Amino acid sequence: DEGQYAQAETQLRKALATGLVDARDRAGAHKLLAFITCTSDRVVDCAAHFSAARAADPQFQLSRSEAGHPVWGPVYQRALAP
Repeated sequence: DEGQYAQAETQLRKALATGLVDARDRAGAHKLLAFITCTSDRVVDCAAHFSAARAADPQFQLSRSEAGHPVWGPVYQRALAP
């Protein structure tokens, strides 16, 4: 929320590496990493994190407002299109 993306990315990656147990927690971490990488113009990484979120939790989806975001919304739609 405070724009400290580099620190947040480091912490989220550490959390995933140490093994978050709950599928929703893993999906949430990947979602936040997707947001960070999309805002950093790393679209390939962004799409990979959306895919990883869905792999962690098959019920994963963005809220309507998140999915409509102009930066990551299109990436999300492409990454998880059937």
